[in-house]
Amino acid sequence: MAEQWIIRVGGKEYGPADLATLREWKTDGRVLPTNPARGVDVDSAAVAISAKEAPWKTAGDIPGLFQVEPPPVQARIEANASPARTVSRAGASGRIVADTAATTTSKPPSRNILVETFRIYFRGFFQFFCLALLSIVPILCAELTSRFIDTAPGLNVDLRTLVAMAFGLCMLVLRIVLIPVYIAGIQILTAELATGHRIGFLSVLNGAVKYWPRVAGLGLFVYGVFFLLILFALGIAIMVVTSATLFSIVLALGLLAFQVWLFGRFFINVLFWQQFTVLENSTAADALRESRELARSGRDLPWYQRPLWRGAFIVSIWFAFVIAITVVPEWPMLRDYFVELMRTQDPQALMQKMNTSLQTHGFNYPALALNILQRILQPLLGVAFVVLYLDSIGDNES
Repeated sequence: MAEQWIIRVGGKEYGPADLATLREWKTDGRVLPTNPARGVDVDSAAVAISAKEAPWKTAGDIPGLFQVEPPPVQARIEANASPARTVSRAGASGRIVADTAATTTSKPPSRNILVETFRIYFRGFFQFFCLALLSIVPILCAELTSRFIDTAPGLNVDLRTLVAMAFGLCMLVLRIVLIPVYIAGIQILTAELATGHRIGFLSVLNGAVKYWPRVAGLGLFVYGVFFLLILFALGIAIMVVTSATLFSIVLALGLLAFQVWLFGRFFINVLFWQQFTVLENSTAADALRESRELARSGRDLPWYQRPLWRGAFIVSIWFAFVIAITVVPEWPMLRDYFVELMRTQDPQALMQKMNTSLQTHGFNYPALALNILQRILQPLLGVAFVVLYLDSIGDNES
């Protein structure tokens, strides 16, 4: 009888399933190399003793599922291995499991996040570039079609202008629709490459599409809350600028501090929501709960080795890079906008001056090129968080 396996996904067990069924699940994106797995011939009483003592391994260790079967010569060598060697390896594994189970403190990080991130990115550059095209192509189409739209006053709106505007709107909608596919694809591809496996772009895309409803729903919630918090901060900033009394200034600063606290708390809770949603196939509620628990883990480690601070460091590096390639080149124009905002009291006059400035500068090709460069490198952020997630999960399970 063919060997059968139990797969754990999102805290639930599925199976038993043979290798052929597991391969179908892999093709459908339901099984990833990081999912826990065990054989059905394992004593169920031993499994029920403790989750840490259970003989679980990962789906990536199942022979023939994610790796190529060994050649016949190697298979015969393994089959002819002496029982003494087999028992010795089993005994060593048992001692390792026992020693690990007895350890209650978190282990220091075992991966260099930056080095591992760039290694994975360059190893799967073609697949990551194809995923980046999901956002680059709509941006290019929208920018190029905007060249056909003349925003000068008194322009008669003709059919060509309406078609161009409709096409630009369609590209915006397409870009938003493809964001969940992009997010899920980054998680799947990085997890495969991190465990030493190769996967084609179409397989990544096929697996990512299956996660679209869950990633889209949870992403709408996460990014919607972030948008509202940023909008709240902008409103408070305007209140600070326009405040005339000391009390209103103090009140606005207090609200701003409260907004920063809310932003930080929410950032902690959703730090790993993408990884748990895709790699663990968790529900929305479970993904948020497990993300919060993982982000707050490692309290016995130095602060700079905890998942929370390592994640904050990754985000800080990325946003510093984004600011460097977007805000810095546009700083003269942004400074002019700010000066006009401080001088002009009439909003309509301010909008007219801004439109005049845009027409004077014309189409900004360098800004478009930098935007495309940002999209090409953006998978690095997702890769870094997957590497951090795998490293943190390994530490916690140890």
